[in-house]
Amino acid sequence: MKIFGWKSAGRADVRPGKTHVPLTRPFGVRSFGSGGIGEWPKSYEAQMREGYLHNAIAQRAVALVAEGVASAPLVASDDAALALVTATSGGQSLLETLATQVLLHGNGYVQLLTAPVGSLCELYALRPERVSIEADMRGWPAAFRYKAGEAVTRLGANEVIHIRTHHPLDDHYGLGCLGAASGAIAIHNASAQWNKALLDNAARPSGALVHDAAEALSGDQFDRLKEELAAQFSGQANAGRPMLLEGGLKWQALSLSPADMDFAGLKAAAAREIALAFGIPPMLLGLPGDATYANYREANKSLWRQSILPLATKILDALAEGLHPWFADLTLKVDANQVSALSEDRERLWAQVSAADFLSPEEKRTMLGLSL
Repeated sequence: MKIFGWKSAGRADVRPGKTHVPLTRPFGVRSFGSGGIGEWPKSYEAQMREGYLHNAIAQRAVALVAEGVASAPLVASDDAALALVTATSGGQSLLETLATQVLLHGNGYVQLLTAPVGSLCELYALRPERVSIEADMRGWPAAFRYKAGEAVTRLGANEVIHIRTHHPLDDHYGLGCLGAASGAIAIHNASAQWNKALLDNAARPSGALVHDAAEALSGDQFDRLKEELAAQFSGQANAGRPMLLEGGLKWQALSLSPADMDFAGLKAAAAREIALAFGIPPMLLGLPGDATYANYREANKSLWRQSILPLATKILDALAEGLHPWFADLTLKVDANQVSALSEDRERLWAQVSAADFLSPEEKRTMLGLSL
C-alpha cells in the first residue's frame, strides 16, 4: 500500500499535476530588490548554526514546544502502535525529534523499519535536510532520497511518512519557522555582540584624549600612547583604574548616545519577535515588558492550546495514517484531560455539564468524552 497521497488505481489518473520544484534549493532566502539585507544566513545549515545553536531564545522556544509534545499523555486504539510511537528514535524521543524538525525545517520524515517477515519493528526519524523528494512525470512524489555524506539511499513512498507544514509556494516541502525568525535572530545576536563589546570597554564608549600642547605628537609618541592605553586601561580587568596623564594630555569622557541606549530595547523587541515566530508567549521566556497575559498560568495555557496541541495533533494524525497498513483503524491523540496546564478549563467544563439538569448521566459522559 502506498502511504503518500492518493495512490489507488482508480484516482491516480484523475489527480491534477503538481508544479515540479527543484530538489535542492536554499531555505529562508530573503532579498528585496537586487540583493539581500545585512548578513542574514540564507542556507538552512547556516540558519541552524547562527539562528538556533547560538541563540538562547530560539533554543528555549523550540524546547518548550518539542518537550511539551513529547511529554503529552497519549491514548491509542492499539497498545503496540502506542509503544512504537513513544519509543526512542536514535536514542531520542521520536515525538520530540519530529516536533523539533517540523518547527525548524518545516518537514519531518519517519522511516518505517520492518522485519524480514513484514512486521513493523521501529519508527526512525530521518534528518530532514538530508531528504529530497523524487517526483514522477506529473510532479507527484514517487520516492525519497536520503543522502548522508557520499552515500545515497532511495526509499519508496511506502517506506517513509512525510509530516510537513503548509507552504503556499511549494508542493513538496513544508515551511519552517527558522527562516521567518532569521531576521529577528540576526538582530538579537548582533545586539548581544554589541553589548559584549561594550562590556569589554568598561560598559561605556571610549573617551577621547585631548592634547593641549602646541606641538603635535610624533609618530612614536602616538604609537606608544596607543599601546599603553590598550594594555593598561582597556578590558574588564582594568575597569575603574585611575589614569596618570602627562605632556598636556587631558581625558574627555563621552556619554552614551540615545542610539546606544536603545540597544537594550531593540534586543528585547527582537527576542519577542523570535518567540512570536515559534508560537511561544514571551512571558514564558522571561522577556520583560510584555503584559499580554494576566499571569504565568494563562500564558502556559495559551502555549498548550495554540502551539503544543496543534503540532502534536498534526504529527499523531500523520503517524496514524502511515501505520494504517499494520494497524487498521488506528487512532492516536493527546489525552487533554490529563494535561495539568488545562485543568482549569476542564474543571469549568465539568461544572457546566454537571449543572445541566436536562441531560442524562449517559449524555453528560458522552459530552465529556468518557466511555459509558
